[in-house]
Amino acid sequence: MMKRRSNHNHNHSHDVVIGKPNESSSSTTSSSPSSSTRAGDEPVEWEMRPGGMLVQKRTDKSESPPPTLHLRVAFGAVRVEISISSKATFGELKRVLTAETGLEVEAQKVIYRGRERENGEYLEGCGVKNRSKMELVEDPASIERRYIETKRNAKIQSAHRAISDVSMDLDKLADQVAAMEESISNGIKVPEIQITTLIEMLMMQAIKLDSIVAEGDASTQKILQGKRVQKCVEMLDVLKVTNARVKVAKPVIVTTKWETFDPHPSTNNHWTSLIDL
Repeated sequence: MMKRRSNHNHNHSHDVVIGKPNESSSSTTSSSPSSSTRAGDEPVEWEMRPGGMLVQKRTDKSESPPPTLHLRVAFGAVRVEISISSKATFGELKRVLTAETGLEVEAQKVIYRGRERENGEYLEGCGVKNRSKMELVEDPASIERRYIETKRNAKIQSAHRAISDVSMDLDKLADQVAAMEESISNGIKVPEIQITTLIEMLMMQAIKLDSIVAEGDASTQKILQGKRVQKCVEMLDVLKVTNARVKVAKPVIVTTKWETFDPHPSTNNHWTSLIDL
């Protein structure tokens, strides 16, 4: 507390007190804004849920557990019954519906009282009560994405089947190439037409591979099978040159020389005399 003496014309002194305002006035001043904010001027506060969803911050500090709502949700011809806390948001409701319908949260549209509800809206704030009915529909954009994904998967599966068929044919042709290589290595000449025919059959498999539209893992398999065809054709080109150098062994001709014998003179005269008799 400080005192200041002031002098006036009549030389009278007065004590003027300078200090802090009393606590009651301070309390009144600070409570005034608070009351005005409660009237509706306070900005909305938000909180982040564990699932990463931003929702309006709850102000209810009651320790009693919130009541559980039993809701009926229509999804096309399917009727789903779920149980959820009355304090939950529509975003949390969608996560429960994902487990029931298999539809992802991003693809869901929940209709209640003729309006699509946002993820951050609270059930109780929208007037949802026990046994309330809702409608679940799939986002049209999600339907289109699923259709495109289904077609893409069908193409991938078709490519895998086609490549698998080519692979089985290549297995058989590769066995023939190996058998031909063994024969030529052992000095056995192979008819050139067999080598040429085998090369043509391999080239047919290469044409089949080129006609297959593949992506991802199927594209990798297609490249591997193409390398198999190339390897077999190169091997046959080498075998063709080697086979031309193999000499065919001349056939062995076995001749028999027969020895002739002249008859003895006395024997011949003896048979003649017998005939004359």
